[in-house]
Amino acid sequence: MRKLFLVFSLSASDYKHILRIAGKDITGSRKLIVALSEIKGIGYNFAQVLLQSLNISPNIRVGFLTDKELSDIEAAIKNPSRSGMPYWYVNRRKDMDTGSDQHLITSDLDFAISNDIDREKNVMSWRGYRHMFGLRVRGQCTRTTGRRGGAVGVKKTGKPMPGGPSPAAGSGVTTAQTPVTEPAKTTEPSSK
Repeated sequence: MRKLFLVFSLSASDYKHILRIAGKDITGSRKLIVALSEIKGIGYNFAQVLLQSLNISPNIRVGFLTDKELSDIEAAIKNPSRSGMPYWYVNRRKDMDTGSDQHLITSDLDFAISNDIDREKNVMSWRGYRHMFGLRVRGQCTRTTGRRGGAVGVKKTGKPMPGGPSPAAGSGVTTAQTPVTEPAKTTEPSSK
């Protein structure tokens, strides 16, 4: 542990055990690239490009970040285009409401996705129909996969099978057996 402090030229008092980045608590012992990818809306590749554009080592531990580096990372997450990230790395290009390229994280991302699904349902698009009925939306085959609820195969009905026991026989309930009488057969003279 002593060598770790010498490499980064920081004292033990400068090490932060828990940091808050973009509204998420991150332990100081995690590598920076892995810690950033734990935030919802930031993947491993996005974190790598973000750190390259800021000239920060991705292998540094989060606890050794300076306040300036921490503020640069948070500003770059809020607006990646200002930090030199390509526009095609953001997760919401050409937004329906604003028309701009945005990168949404945490609860903002969840809120935007739920609004998109509600809009598709209100417009009654094909994707909206599929969302309404809980079916696959992206064109997957559904003949054999995605089966939820109900049994696969032949459904048995309450009707007794011919020659099999009656449904009440297995239930333990006794019923009065009435003899079945067949109507008397009459013979009619044949006309030949």
